[in-house]
Parts: sequence; C-alpha cells; structure tokens
Amino acid sequence: MSASAPPVALPGDPPGGRRAVLVWSVGVAVYFVAVIFRTSLGVAGLDAADRFHVNASALSTFSILQLLVYAGMQIPVGLLVDRLGTKTMLTIGAVLFTAGQLGFAFSPTYGMALASRALLGCGDAMTFISVLRLGTRWFPARRGPLVAQLAGLVGMAGNLVSTLVLARLLHGVGWTTAFAGSAFAGVLVLVLMLVFLKDHPKGYEPEPLTHRGAAYVRRQIAASWREPGTRLGLWVHFTTQFPAMVFLLLWGLPFLVEAQGLSRATAGDLLTLVVLSNMVVGLVYGQVVARHHAARLPLALGTVAVTAVTWAAVLSYPGVGGRAPFWLLVVLCSVLGACGPASMIGFDFARPANPPERQGTASGIVNMGGFVASMTTLLAVGVLLDVTGGEFRVAFSAVFVLEAVGLWQILRLRKGAARRERERLVASRVTTVHVPAQT
Repeated sequence: MSASAPPVALPGDPPGGRRAVLVWSVGVAVYFVAVIFRTSLGVAGLDAADRFHVNASALSTFSILQLLVYAGMQIPVGLLVDRLGTKTMLTIGAVLFTAGQLGFAFSPTYGMALASRALLGCGDAMTFISVLRLGTRWFPARRGPLVAQLAGLVGMAGNLVSTLVLARLLHGVGWTTAFAGSAFAGVLVLVLMLVFLKDHPKGYEPEPLTHRGAAYVRRQIAASWREPGTRLGLWVHFTTQFPAMVFLLLWGLPFLVEAQGLSRATAGDLLTLVVLSNMVVGLVYGQVVARHHAARLPLALGTVAVTAVTWAAVLSYPGVGGRAPFWLLVVLCSVLGACGPASMIGFDFARPANPPERQGTASGIVNMGGFVASMTTLLAVGVLLDVTGGEFRVAFSAVFVLEAVGLWQILRLRKGAARRERERLVASRVTTVHVPAQT
C-alpha cells in the first residue's frame, strides 16, 4: 500500500454537493421563518405593552414563556428527531409556529396572546435541532462547523426581516394585518418542505433505531450528558448567546428608546446593526473553526470578555442622565453581533463527542443552555425594571451574573473535554480505512 494513498471517507460520511445544498436550504428556510416569528415581539414590545395594558414584568412574560417552552422542548425534540427524522419534526414545527403567529395576530386578550406565544415557542423548538441534524446527514463531517454557522447566519437574516420589514408593517398597516400577513411565510415553507425535503441522501440511510420506551430515552440522555464535550458545549452556548438574545428579543428597543433617548427609527437601525454584525462574524467564525479546531475556546472566551467589557462601559458611562454616546452604542451593537456565532461553537464541542445516533439528543442539550440563560435574564431585567422604577443600569447588571456563572463552568470543564476529544481522535485514526493509490 502506497504511503501517499489518501484515506477514503469514513463509512456513513455523506458526500455533500448541489443536491445537499438544495435540500439543506429548504430546511434552513423553515428555520429562517421560525426566527422571524420568534423575534417579532422584539420590534413590537412597546406596542404590545400598549395593546394589552401590561407593565415590564408582564411584557417580559411573553418572551419568558416562549423561551421556557423552547428550552423545555430541546431534549424531547432531540430524542424525537433522532427517531422520527428531520422532515417529520420540521413539518410539525412549521404547523405549530404558524398557528402561534396567527393566534398572536388575532389575540384580543393578554392570556390568549400568551398562549399563542407558547404555541409559537413549541414549533420554533423543533426547527434548529432538526436543521443541525439535516446538515450532518447531507454534508461530510469536516464541513460541520461551517454548515452550522451558515444555518445560524440564515436565522439571523430572519431577525433582520423582523427589524426591517415587520417593524415597518406594524406601524404601517397595524398589529393584526402585520402579524397575520407574516404567517403566510410559514405556509410557504411548509409547502416547500413537503415537496422537496429529504432526511438523507440515497444510500446513506442511518441505522434503524430498534430501542423504544423510557429506558431508551434515559440511556440516550445519560450517554450524551456523560460526554464532557456535551456539557462544555451547553455552557459555551449558555454564556455566549443570551446577551444578544435578550437585547434583540425584547429589551433592546426599550433600552435604546427609554434609557438612551433615541428615536424608534434610530433604535431600529442599531438592532439591525446587531443582526448584520452577527452575519459577518458568523462567516468569519465558521471559517476559522473549520480550519483551526483549537480556536474554538479562545473565540468563545474572547467573545464573552469583550461583551462584558462593552456592556460595563455603556452602563457605567458618566454622561448626562446616564446616556452613553452614540458611538459607544454602535460598538455595543457590533459586539453583540458576535454572541450568536460564538454560541454556535458550543455545538462544535458536542458534535465530535457523540456518535450519529445521538447527535439530535446532544444538540438539544447544548441548545438548552443559551435559552435558559436568556429566559432567566429576561425575567431578571423585567423584575428589576419594575422594582427600580425603570432603572436600566441596575436591570442589565443581571448580564454580568449569568456570564460569571457560565464562565466558571467553561473553565471547569475545558480540560476534561479536550482530553476526551483527543482520545476519540486517536481511536478514529486507528479505524480509518485506506485504499491503494490508483495507478
């Protein structure tokens, strides 16, 4: 056997190609619409407070309930996508989040609106994990970091639609027409998915799962959790995602308008800057991690540090009325754009730590991290705003508490995860199959 013989792809490693891009694009389109619906409240927070006559705590309950349902569904969704496949889960998700958006459009009361956001959160919960699994089934493993970052980038494009399009519709045609009209996007992607989406390329069918019942569920969860890479991924996601999520999902617009004295139009532009920054940084992070695996943790920790420093500068700025200069708000929004791409690195710790049959479960565990942190911070900010009479400096101090908790866990787990990953890498090299060079 020639020493120059290249290793063939490991068994089950899909080839990618144009067909993979087409199918994956349909799945990502579903996630794109889910993010539009998820973040639609971020540009309608002040309108919702007026429509339903609620205070800051009650307003935050919309997003908290939505994220509570989302986070609580992650492990069940991970288990179900491993068993039922991507197409089935995305279909159910699209039906639910479209129904939730329609219900929110026509809700006459606060209680009905809450129920609609919960339904939306349930459908949204089924999208991202399914799209991640779709990527692992259609693209080779070496493309995993870039494919995941691109999925996150497309999701942020959905956020861009919320800040640019839905916000203008809301103030142009009114609450009901804007939200009901946006729901048609859910119907469109549902049709596209039913026609074009396939779980995997022909000839790359996964091994059938023969185990069922509670014992199987416990084994899947326990095996995923035992892997240090899964736990490290969860805490990376927890620590990096929530500052931008809280800002975009609900409290960014009120903070910029009420605390910083900006107009709604200018505040909307800054929210758009967060999204655009996310898209640019996502492309950079995806390329860096795909080429330099060791850069994962420095990128995540660096993002946490810069985010904390920038927030501290904004909140402690000794300006008139506590208002930061516009250039510093621009820096803040640019830095917050890195939080989403940094959170995607969490999946890059869990992916190599788990076999294909556990990818959905492991991804679900990781994805819980950022949404639990976001939900906790949304609640803390709302309560602190009510207690302090609208003092945003005090309310946003909750960001530093959550970042400190997450940072401690990352530092605690990093060595064990690195050691376990090295062991798996050595084992995979031993089992790699080579073929003779062609003459």
